[in-house]
Amino acid sequence: MATESRHVRSLLTSAESVHDSELGSISRLTADSFPILNRMSIKRLVLEPGSIREPHWHANANELTYAVSGSLLVTIFDTADEFSSFTIDAGQMFHVDSGSLHHIENIGDTTAELIVVFGHERPEDFSLRGAFGAMTPAVIGNTYDLPADAVSMLPRDTGSPLIVRREGPPDVPDTAGWANRHKFDVEGQLPPLAGAPGSARLARSQFWSSLKDLSMYSLRIEEDGMREPHWHPVTAELGYVHKGNARMSILDPDGTVDTYLLEPGDVYFIPRAYPHQIEVVGDDEIHFLVFFDQPTPGDIGYRASASVFSREVLAASFGVPEGELPRFPFTPIDPLLVGRINPVDPV
Repeated sequence: MATESRHVRSLLTSAESVHDSELGSISRLTADSFPILNRMSIKRLVLEPGSIREPHWHANANELTYAVSGSLLVTIFDTADEFSSFTIDAGQMFHVDSGSLHHIENIGDTTAELIVVFGHERPEDFSLRGAFGAMTPAVIGNTYDLPADAVSMLPRDTGSPLIVRREGPPDVPDTAGWANRHKFDVEGQLPPLAGAPGSARLARSQFWSSLKDLSMYSLRIEEDGMREPHWHPVTAELGYVHKGNARMSILDPDGTVDTYLLEPGDVYFIPRAYPHQIEVVGDDEIHFLVFFDQPTPGDIGYRASASVFSREVLAASFGVPEGELPRFPFTPIDPLLVGRINPVDPV
């Protein structure tokens, strides 16, 4: 059902394959393959042990990455000659500014998987190898005070292998485990929103000041819980289904309601201010990585919205007598997650 919706694509089965080899794989969804995307796109990066996503940078987009599995070393070279290398494990994240040179290296013994979101619907990349290849040996030699023939063995093409293999053990600095402004342990966070229906851990600027135009909620909903209907006034939402099965409904401006099922690997996109809702389908909890195009996303929930207006206004709006209106509970702050006391609607 998901593939029938303009709001959904699968990152596992319908995404563009950018690289696929014994070293790993890269698949992505951009506005070229997922036309509804705006200001965000998503990539799945898999690195086998000893593999490296070669040094590169993104010309038009900040990057926000979540490690699904594996142990990794990330190196980032920012402007003003700021340099750092740090380790990332499953459940941790890192942020890279647009234009900053960086690499990602699997330093563990198992496959590493990362979900990467960019702050642009069509991100543009450059590789360090390709940048060197664009310049003549004389120019590169002058840069390093070397004769041209000393650098003549370097590739002269401007392409990129994307994933390369490391020879020997990884070189991990002693300081790689230190705290770093680019790094955030989202799953190690005590969830700011938690209760019987589920929990949400928040990688947003309130807790991670380095974020600029992206943020992420690690959202878990139990089988008897539901993400209440809501909308984000100035924030688009890009979600990745890590675990579980769910159903989502979105109201489009033309009045049509798009309802679809989601399964692991699916990606959905909701433009700014479109009302939507998420609920579990099945007996297991769901885990979504929910990305936003703002460092601190805001939302308006259905539950609190019924407390804003008088019963007379609500009765007139819904076209029912005031005495027949439901007794909406007074809700000054939306709960985000609610319990499900009614049977699940037929799938």
